[in-house]
Amino acid sequence: MEAGFVVALALLAFVVVTIAKGVRIVPQGEEWIVERLGKYHGTLKPGLNVVIPYIDRIAYQLITKDIILDVQEQEVITRDNAVILTNAIAFVKVTDPVKAVYGVTDFSEAIRNLIMTTLRSIVGEMELDEALSSRDKIKARLRESIADEAIDWGLTVKSVEIQDIKPSQSMQKAMEMQAAAERERKAVVTKSEGAKQSAILEAEARLESAKRDANAQVMLAEASAEAIRRVSSAIGEQTGPTAYLLGEKYIAAMERLGEKDNAKLVILPADLQEAVRGLFGRKA
Repeated sequence: MEAGFVVALALLAFVVVTIAKGVRIVPQGEEWIVERLGKYHGTLKPGLNVVIPYIDRIAYQLITKDIILDVQEQEVITRDNAVILTNAIAFVKVTDPVKAVYGVTDFSEAIRNLIMTTLRSIVGEMELDEALSSRDKIKARLRESIADEAIDWGLTVKSVEIQDIKPSQSMQKAMEMQAAAERERKAVVTKSEGAKQSAILEAEARLESAKRDANAQVMLAEASAEAIRRVSSAIGEQTGPTAYLLGEKYIAAMERLGEKDNAKLVILPADLQEAVRGLFGRKA
């Protein structure tokens, strides 16, 4: 009696376990891979599913929602041998669970490494300034380059975003020194240009002053010549008026010499008497 009860209890437990193993409820957003005797048998969709206990095995449970993959920061050398740091983030979705589990060992690690190597290749073809300012271009090329490989692994790359792209610390210091040198060079050039323009303006001013002085001297000379011609025309052959004018000039000059504060000695011309006689209209 007791033995029969134990057997019945064991059979009941076996049935319960068998039913538990045979009935599978797959949550929304997941798909399960079933292997039968070690070989792929089928894929369980979200909802209630039935498998053969002890023969069928749930080998993989895959998430079919968008998966966020963080690509770690890495050093990349540009075409002009500058070192920059860059990292990215990818949004992928499992579209073919069979390829995702049997096409590659670890699809998450595979797609992450593929993004890293492709990113190094793309940035390596660019110069530093282009790489720092072409984030959208890098993102588009990166997504295009990994799309085919991702399909082979049963994945769809929905988006790849470049989180950060910046020069390394040593490169930043070099760029700061270069920028400081460039600012100093521009300041020197600006100062030199200012000195050059100032020198040009000064030279032009001296040239204009010299031209005006020359014109003034020419005008004075012409005026003097005209005055002489008029005096000569007025005097004619007479010597009296000429002597009178000379005497008047002598007296005016001596008055100016006498008015000076430091004039202690006045030298009289030897022909003073002749000048005076000419002033008063006397003949020698």
